[in-house]
Amino acid sequence: MIQDWINALADCQREGRASVLVTVTEVAGSAPRPAGTKMLVTTDTLHGTIGGGALEFTAIETARALLDGDVTKLRTQSYPLGPALGQCCGGRVTLLFEPVRPPTLRIALFGAGHVAKALVTVLGTLPARVSWVDSRPDQFPSPLPANCAAFVAEAPETLLSSGFSHVLIMTHDHALDYRLTRGALSLPGRPFVGVIGSRTKRARFAARLRADGLDPARLTCPIGLPGLTGKHPGEIAVAVVAQLLSTATPAPVAPTEAVSDNKCSGCATPCSDDRP
Repeated sequence: MIQDWINALADCQREGRASVLVTVTEVAGSAPRPAGTKMLVTTDTLHGTIGGGALEFTAIETARALLDGDVTKLRTQSYPLGPALGQCCGGRVTLLFEPVRPPTLRIALFGAGHVAKALVTVLGTLPARVSWVDSRPDQFPSPLPANCAAFVAEAPETLLSSGFSHVLIMTHDHALDYRLTRGALSLPGRPFVGVIGSRTKRARFAARLRADGLDPARLTCPIGLPGLTGKHPGEIAVAVVAQLLSTATPAPVAPTEAVSDNKCSGCATPCSDDRP
């Protein structure tokens, strides 16, 4: 039973699903389960049990109301089992409701070059969920941070979905970068879309996006917090993470904004104006 809710909680965290952990914190008199008993409640599933009956039914309804209301604060509720719930136990049970929300940063990272490797290292220390995609399985280091999952795909753009808050594009292929950018800007969730490269690269992508009927205003390229101008992969990674953390609501970056050109993940020099 213990493994049931623990494994379910890990699955929820990995899949980005919200849940509420319900814990029996105090028992007085006769009660169905002892203090320390836990169950995990999601919008449509239940893992573990705090004893069944009216107490469990009420706890499930309370937990799902917290999920529906997007509540994040802990809540404690005491239940006299006989008078309030009609249970024959007759004791009193206190429950702790602990909403467990998926991390705000839900990142799709495309490309496994030097900058991406450094970026994953930094993101591994943060409350974030990272889906890391590349067509080359030998490019992923081992082990990966616990909050990062690697995916190998011959056509990485097929893994774009609306579940991400941020899409970061830094592959070894400019044509693939464009396909990913076009797909990311078409997602209904309107995630932050960042592409590594130069201002010239952004201008070229913007022209192609307009020709394809898409608004390039939300395209952030180069990426990285303005003012952090280092060229080392680790410095670029820190600048990118700082930018992600500073934008709770994604904001477009104008083409003329004074930001530093980035090095591409697949080469050792900054993008030049004659790159495709």
